[in-house]
Amino acid sequence: MAAEDASARYRTVFISDVHLGTRGCQAELLLDFIRHVACDRLYLVGDIVDGWKLRSGWHWPQAHNDVVQKVLRLARKGVEVIYVPGNHDDRIRDFCGVHFGGVIVARDMIHQAADGRRYLVMHGDEFDGVVQYAPWLAFVGDWAYRTILMLNTLVNRVRRRLGFGYWSLSAFLKVKVKNALQFIEDFESAVAAEARRRGVDGVICGHIHKAEMRDIEGVTYINDGDWVESCTALVEHFDGRMEILHWAKQRSWSMIDRARRVSGVEIESPEPSLA
Repeated sequence: MAAEDASARYRTVFISDVHLGTRGCQAELLLDFIRHVACDRLYLVGDIVDGWKLRSGWHWPQAHNDVVQKVLRLARKGVEVIYVPGNHDDRIRDFCGVHFGGVIVARDMIHQAADGRRYLVMHGDEFDGVVQYAPWLAFVGDWAYRTILMLNTLVNRVRRRLGFGYWSLSAFLKVKVKNALQFIEDFESAVAAEARRRGVDGVICGHIHKAEMRDIEGVTYINDGDWVESCTALVEHFDGRMEILHWAKQRSWSMIDRARRVSGVEIESPEPSLA
């Protein structure tokens, strides 16, 4: 990404689960990330736009539009942008193989890092049994999840006014629930098994909103996280080393507010409502 005032440059950046079109989307943090990070290749690893939510009600503040415009601008400036759709933006899968606005749409990709290691890049919803075999339950779960995100927005609005940094209530609850932990473990094992079947060194995915990097029986499993809970991205250094950036922890609200004032950009804060 050819960021306006980039403080760091990477070979490749991977982001997923932005969920533009929902009130839980942390678009302001993502815009700050885009302004301060540059790369040669950008992977959008699914659920960038939340088609599920947009079908039930329109929510599209200026910050969400700014994210789309900045990504398209990166593509015009020569950054290779690859869009691997997820389950919330599954309609885009109908356009796999198509280039639009300089963005390449693909069902999945094999990414070769600078050190020669090969990674399968996919969203990962294919390995979520609820999404595949009980879609009605997935929609119910999505509603419950967005309710938690509404509370998350309220909590962080108070924290911001008190001078505290971003904190994810939803991520906190996730690690406290035993069934959620078992689901995550099963998902990670299934995705790693698919990478092993395809004969690659690792897999890079999203979907479950839990940033992680670990070895699973000889396969490097990497989840780049999300931009509604943890606000994380995966970056590849020019030597092939992979690193998860926890942007919400690196950047305070005061730093973001100051950058916004300097750039003259007004960003609408998300409203704490699901209506």
